[in-house]
Amino acid sequence: MAEKRKAAVAGVTGLVGRGLPALLAEQGFSVTGISRGGAGNVPGVDRWQRPEAMDLSGHQAVINLAGEPVNQRWTEERKKRFRDSRVGYTEKLVAAIGRLPEGERPEVLVNASAVGYYGNRGDEFLTEAAGAGDGYLADLCRDWEDAAMAAEDLGVRTVMLRIGLVLGKEGGAYRQLRGIFRMGIGGRLGDGRQWMPWIHIDDLRRGIIHAVVSGTLRGPVNGTAPAPERNADFTRKFTAAMHRPAIFPVPAFALKLAFGEFAQALLDSGRAVPSALVADGFVFRFGTLEDALAGLDG
Repeated sequence: MAEKRKAAVAGVTGLVGRGLPALLAEQGFSVTGISRGGAGNVPGVDRWQRPEAMDLSGHQAVINLAGEPVNQRWTEERKKRFRDSRVGYTEKLVAAIGRLPEGERPEVLVNASAVGYYGNRGDEFLTEAAGAGDGYLADLCRDWEDAAMAAEDLGVRTVMLRIGLVLGKEGGAYRQLRGIFRMGIGGRLGDGRQWMPWIHIDDLRRGIIHAVVSGTLRGPVNGTAPAPERNADFTRKFTAAMHRPAIFPVPAFALKLAFGEFAQALLDSGRAVPSALVADGFVFRFGTLEDALAGLDG
């Protein structure tokens, strides 16, 4: 029997990462989990490594989803952690690849990024060809992607996945929003006209696997559903699916009082569409928000 191919997953204990080992196994990979805490309780992980002892020899694929969540009030100390856990971590991972002899390096690196790369762009359709925007998150994402793209110089096909709002019932934004709206205290943010690029967690995980096994996908890739929603419409559809009202809009000044600088990320408009994924043959199972919410409630 031929030896299984190996995939290393950094961030495998997170919301998105913990669902990848089973999907990778379906593609014939055994999985190495990379975690600061060492061995974790993630089904399908065959072996564990710590980041400081990262050894990627014998791995054909590397997936990097590591990064401290930014959905919290930003302080200078937290901003440092945001950068270190993204840019610094990716630099260390690429350095580990570079230490391998040429010809023994992974074939592909799929590295997380975020739609924050685009900044606040109003109604502009944002394909992967759109340039970086302005602001803290845009600068962070640009530096994050630059760190990942260094792997291309090492002969590794590199995909930077610009991820939107992830909807998954296991946790994250969906669980938080569901709790708020269930109490009947939710509503649109600001004027509600800002575009929200979102994606169902199953499609995101499948998109990551597609990026691994595709021989052609490389560079920036929007990890978003084909139909972004304005915040007001997102809120209306979300609350309708829960049979709850959305009668308490949150004005911009209140968001800024509550969340400080992070509030701007909630008010920024990013009409991102997944042109690269679709062009590469990926088919979404949850192309509309209605389908996604029905799938999450099912």
